Amino acid sequence: MSAQPDEPYGPLIPMPELTPDALRAAVSRIAPSRVPALTRHLFEATTNAQQTQSLAPLRAFVHSWAVFVAIERHPQRAARLRELERLVNAAEQDPTEAIAEIRRIRDDAEAEAGL
Repeated sequence: MSAQPDEPYGPLIPMPELTPDALRAAVSRIAPSRVPALTRHLFEATTNAQQTQSLAPLRAFVHSWAVFVAIERHPQRAARLRELERLVNAAEQDPTEAIAEIRRIRDDAEAEAGL
């Protein structure tokens, strides 16, 4: 990981398969308070996919939650991301470096998830 070192004990859970059920199970283990948001997003993605006759909404769902899991399964990475987001939102300093680090964290998470 380029943004910060890995935790001494590795990730909390292995990276799950990129399926709605596997992502839901992973989220329930590492961030149970986020399961309702995942469920709502899946319902919306499924509805949109049916209405548009396209898999794009489901692909976006999987991408979004796979990145979330890839970040959150590393507590130090997740904490750093939240701190960077706080810095950007507070507008107390030039956000350029924080935004670049956020991008690196997300890029690393996408690569880890195989996206």
